[in-house]
Amino acid sequence: MITPDLVARINELAGKQRAGSLSAEEKEEQAQLRRIYIDCVKSQVKNHFDAAAKPAHSSDCDCGCHSDDH
Repeated sequence: MITPDLVARINELAGKQRAGSLSAEEKEEQAQLRRIYIDCVKSQVKNHFDAAAKPAHSSDCDCGCHSDDH
């Protein structure tokens, strides 16, 4: 889950990286936090598209939205 603390820490490490004072441990932490952030965003996008792809009609409607031709 993306929290304000997660974003703040990612930004803090990015600032240290720009300043050139990022330790090896911090680089590893930065990579892990970025992976968490990216995975959360990907999950949110997938959930959004999955919800949008569901037909708005019931399965017994006769409009053709549930046919195998789509």
